[in-house]
Amino acid sequence: MTELTQVLRQLAPVEDPDALVDASSGDDAAVYRITADRALVVTTDFFTPIVDDPFDFGRIAAANALSDVYAMGARPLFALNLVGFPRERLDEGILEEIIRGGGQTCREAGIPVLGGHSIDDPEPKFGLVAVGEVHPDRMVTNGGARAGDVLVVTKALGSGAVATAIKSGQATDAVIRAAVDSMATLNRAAAEAAAAVGVRAGTDVTGYGLLGHLRNMMRSSGMACTLRAGAVPFLPGALDLVAAGHVPGGTKRNLVDVSDDVVWQADVSDVARTLLADAQTSGGLLLCVPPGRADELVEALVDTAPAAAIIGEVTEGNPGRVTVV
Repeated sequence: MTELTQVLRQLAPVEDPDALVDASSGDDAAVYRITADRALVVTTDFFTPIVDDPFDFGRIAAANALSDVYAMGARPLFALNLVGFPRERLDEGILEEIIRGGGQTCREAGIPVLGGHSIDDPEPKFGLVAVGEVHPDRMVTNGGARAGDVLVVTKALGSGAVATAIKSGQATDAVIRAAVDSMATLNRAAAEAAAAVGVRAGTDVTGYGLLGHLRNMMRSSGMACTLRAGAVPFLPGALDLVAAGHVPGGTKRNLVDVSDDVVWQADVSDVARTLLADAQTSGGLLLCVPPGRADELVEALVDTAPAAAIIGEVTEGNPGRVTVV
């Protein structure tokens, strides 16, 4: 049992029939029904800077928080800023740039920022409370996958490795820009395309890495899956950075956490194994698509999510088991 699981066990059971999704399912956001055809989707996320440019940090943090709303099949309505920042540095203009970046991303999403909360904190932090809306019958959870479904991911992996290389000054400008562009891209287009083809289950790929989120989705669905490592897209430079040792601590913990549930084919390289568990920030959507609709989904994302790819299949088997070939 992980430390997080032990903590979450202290939450009181939710007995309200209008609470459609709570913490017990491990989904991306809470969902609360307010009428027969309307439900609120609420999430929050914030973190410390992972890139040097404050404007880009704000953009990425906002996109990351909004991603949980999109992953539930919902439409964002508004956001609140969450800020931790050292008071003695308020006159340097850094926080203004962070807020400006987050505001630009929210404008791209078509929503207002209605307020927020800030604290004096020696280590900067930024993120959002994001509120959205979905029809209760059309929300996407992580528990609906069926045997035969096709697995699709909509962004390339490797942002954790790039962020680690940035801290040590070992990432090139081109590698940083590709990672920033990916992380700052909203998952709105991917969510809209997913709704059009009718996905069965979905989540976004963030801190637990692709393997962790995939394992959790299969557990919730009572399914197993096969993941084709060679089909998974990686950010430019990510393979070389991992080979050079730029591996986040979170990625290492992810590999340990999934070790009992992942079966590796012998020829999957150590570098690929690491990237499949790479702790992502503002990653893409991971979707279970009915057979025959996956190509349509990927084709619909050629312009808005060019890294979208078919990466495996859902199978019968031990719930949560991931076989990587």
